[in-house]
Amino acid sequence: MSVPGDDAGLAVTGIGLVTPAGSGTAATWKGVCAGRGTAAPDPELAGLPVGFSCRVPGFDPRTQVPGPRPWQHDRCTQLALAAAHEAVADAGLDPAARNAARVAVVLGSAAGGVGTYEEQLRKLTDGGPRAVSPLTLPAFLPNMAAGQLALALGARGPVLHTATACASGAAAVALAALLLSAGACDVAVAGGADAMVTPLCATAFARMGALSRRHGSPDRASRPFDVDRDGFVLGEGAGVLVLERTADAVARRAPVRARLAGHGMAADAHHPVAPDPEGRGLRLATQEALRSAGATPADVAHVNAHGTSTPLNDRTEAATLGRLFGSAAPSVTSTKGVLGHTMGAAGAIEAALTALTVQHQTVPPTANFHHPDPDAPVVDLVTGRPRRQSVPLALSNSLGFGGHCTVLAFRPAP
Repeated sequence: MSVPGDDAGLAVTGIGLVTPAGSGTAATWKGVCAGRGTAAPDPELAGLPVGFSCRVPGFDPRTQVPGPRPWQHDRCTQLALAAAHEAVADAGLDPAARNAARVAVVLGSAAGGVGTYEEQLRKLTDGGPRAVSPLTLPAFLPNMAAGQLALALGARGPVLHTATACASGAAAVALAALLLSAGACDVAVAGGADAMVTPLCATAFARMGALSRRHGSPDRASRPFDVDRDGFVLGEGAGVLVLERTADAVARRAPVRARLAGHGMAADAHHPVAPDPEGRGLRLATQEALRSAGATPADVAHVNAHGTSTPLNDRTEAATLGRLFGSAAPSVTSTKGVLGHTMGAAGAIEAALTALTVQHQTVPPTANFHHPDPDAPVVDLVTGRPRRQSVPLALSNSLGFGGHCTVLAFRPAP
């Protein structure tokens, strides 16, 4: 719980993104505004039930990951470190010049180093114990992205990992806000990363019926809210924000991209993987985010929806938005049409994109939307091209298996 207005003074001073639209914030923003899907055939998934994904193009840890031995890290940690490096540089921070005990790191992930786990299990099966790398555990333990980032920054404040499935990155940002509001740190580097485009994860999601089977046109497979949606597209990536109190950011003349005005976290308590048809968890999280921002539903101009492109999620989320906002009808987008579902990174990536939306007063379009679902409530979905509009307050929705719901509220910089 938070006191109304607690987070009105939190500034987003840095953003770092590594996504299927490209490495870097500028490349990702350009890609989501172009509104074209990034899914493509994936050779590593050949022969599996679904053979396409949304991968980060041209990612090279040798040049994009700081530190002397990037090859020791799982891809999840590599993506996180690359995004964090950009975010810290964007904020104009020199970690060495900070009081290390006042710098916090909070990163979320749904699966941590699952790629390393699968690879080393294959080596154990094929080659026996001596084939397993002694670096296996430090590479795949879920907390290691946060731990390695703390090592890279020299951060000695709270260093935490959040694991709330596909809401992990958003929950990390909310937890970082709570740490700042409680006075536990002065700077928080927060976000999420995941690299779950692996044979086991892809097969498991396909066996659940969660993935799109649109093999003939993978770039059009992720189609949030469209009547013909048939599942999400598995993706990878990372998003990291630097958060500070606005007074501190102003004192050091830092750029402020947006303000994190509020946050809310709740649970469906309904089903392990299916969303609550009544949307009770999302509704509670939204109400708490608005309460902590000192706002009402009528103040919300835009919602970056969770919008996975699965039949159940999109219909339930649209219905919940209808109940929450009624005729107020904020504009809605889902950037998963472009980026696919980056799992635990999604909430952090979408938080960053929502901050950019209020900074640029521009809403990116939802890719691959052609026909509305007659069984779902109508939402003001932005499609085709970016929409210029006044966005004094925007929400970013994140939902995860287990019923986790996190909503973040952003306002323009003061």
